[in-house]
Amino acid sequence: MAAPAPVTRQVLGGAALAPVPTGPERGQPLAAAVAELPVLDARGRRVPFGSLFRDRRAVVVFVRHFLCYVCKEYVEDLAKVPRSFLREADVTLIVIGQSSYHHIEPFCKLTGYSHEIYVDPEREIYKRLGMKRGEEIASSGRSPHIKSSLLSGSLQSLWRAVTGPLFDFQGDPAQQGGTLILGPGNNIHFMHLDRNRLDHKPINSVLQLVGARPVTFTNRPSVVHV
Repeated sequence: MAAPAPVTRQVLGGAALAPVPTGPERGQPLAAAVAELPVLDARGRRVPFGSLFRDRRAVVVFVRHFLCYVCKEYVEDLAKVPRSFLREADVTLIVIGQSSYHHIEPFCKLTGYSHEIYVDPEREIYKRLGMKRGEEIASSGRSPHIKSSLLSGSLQSLWRAVTGPLFDFQGDPAQQGGTLILGPGNNIHFMHLDRNRLDHKPINSVLQLVGARPVTFTNRPSVVHV
């Protein structure tokens, strides 16, 4: 007998749902109230969250904050996903942060990320999806996407904070992120809520779920521009 599918607990529209199998074949509804919440683009224009995947399938990655070295290095690897791979799989890649929209362009320049990106500065979507605040102490294994140690990465983050035009952490440092596969329409096909900063879903695992080709990532340290 096959082992049961892994489960995750989803909180949609403020109501806790029973655990459901995770996987692209198990669509779950996104509350209309959540789909109507706004995100902001790099120019500060408000866009309904649900419009990002109303007519298409999307991998949506919520990151912690734009000064987080783990988020930076993870998004650097998201930037390496070829557009041709996404087109073949008929899927869009979207990153959502929780800073001011003013930080979007500098973050994209820093990471080389050129896919879609938005922010939820009030963290309303984070909250309604049940994303965690604080760090759960749990082993997440070694990430193929993180090159820096805790010490060197934290120092890089602090340096970018103090040398930036405004001393801020470009989002709530306690906020965790997550990865979802959404659409078309208000369907959640997969949800992973990060327990801590290292608990992000490996990129090739997500690409496999949407039928996209895997990407070869290198573990060579990246050049950090400060």
